[in-house]
Amino acid sequence: MDGLELFRTAIDAIKTNKTRSLLTALGIIIGVASVILLVSIGSGLQSFITGEFESLGSNTVFIAPGRMSGFGGGPPGSIASKFTWNDITNLGRLGEPVTKASGFITKPTLAKYQNRTVTAAITGIDENYLPDRKLKLATGKFFSKSSLERSQLVAVIGWHVYEELFKTREALNRDIDVGGQKVKVIGILVKRGGGFSGAQDENSMVFMPVTAAIKITGIKTPATILVKTTDAAGTTIAVQKINNYFYRRNLTDDDFTVMEPTELLSTINSFLGAITGALTGIAAISLVVGGIGIANIMLVSVTERTREIGLRKAVGATSRNIMTQFLTEAVVLSLVGGGIGITIGWGGSLIIRQFIETAVTWQSVALAFGVSAAVGIVSGIVPAIRAARLNPIDALRYE
Repeated sequence: MDGLELFRTAIDAIKTNKTRSLLTALGIIIGVASVILLVSIGSGLQSFITGEFESLGSNTVFIAPGRMSGFGGGPPGSIASKFTWNDITNLGRLGEPVTKASGFITKPTLAKYQNRTVTAAITGIDENYLPDRKLKLATGKFFSKSSLERSQLVAVIGWHVYEELFKTREALNRDIDVGGQKVKVIGILVKRGGGFSGAQDENSMVFMPVTAAIKITGIKTPATILVKTTDAAGTTIAVQKINNYFYRRNLTDDDFTVMEPTELLSTINSFLGAITGALTGIAAISLVVGGIGIANIMLVSVTERTREIGLRKAVGATSRNIMTQFLTEAVVLSLVGGGIGITIGWGGSLIIRQFIETAVTWQSVALAFGVSAAVGIVSGIVPAIRAARLNPIDALRYE
């Protein structure tokens, strides 16, 4: 029996019991789809975060409150900050290789215009933040240093805020309600791809002079400080100067963390990788369950087809032929389930991409396909051996 004939026989056996075959492959389908979906979300988040750091540039040093080492500590903003706005001024004056320092505050809120409301985040910044982030305007202008000094209630809004509040209407110089205050829109940012559609995405932010944002939010300390250096090589020296500055202020290592872009990116990616791996491992359990289901059904199939096996052996089929036939059926059933799972996982990833960035990698598809084939082989071995060992005479007498 050649390979093509084996494949056709396996397909015929699967078609004979369509419902049972589908239910048998369900564990494989769910497992493969879950693995691809979770890996695509993890890969998408890593790609998004990498892009965010690249937009800041390699010459930026991040200063966060509390200790952030490896997997310890919490995300910026979750720990009480001991920074002051004087710190930002003093850090900007540290000298070479430091060129400037800036800080920001952020707080979730509702933005309103007439009868429309959108979930957003007030983000208080200085006049350097938007250019440093390489954020571009679709229309309007950035606020100036004088707006900062006078605490003007002006804002540059993200694209999502604009779409939800104004649709396609003119937004410039219109007043919106932010945190109970009337704020004039002076600029609209170009829509940024990827990321989240929630309040943490720059598309959903309302950027204001930090002095005005302090009055609205009541937040008096910067959540995070960014320090720019002349070039990437200067970040190491800048980190030493920043550490020494805070030590002179009698802060300890538990009060602040200074990280270079590559170090912080590595920490976050390691954290995301660990989460993705754990979730993928949990999803892979359904592959094991699917394998057990295939093994169980194949054993039942051997019992049901005992007379068929005896007849095949009587007309010359060897034990190896019988074993190969049943093993092929198990592998085909697993691969069909794997193929359906890949399709569902890929489609699910495209749907989720409307909300967060996802990326289906060829490695995840190859892994899912390989695992489904391996599950078929492993789960089919015992039934195939059992079928191959049947005595043809006893098999023909089986009722």
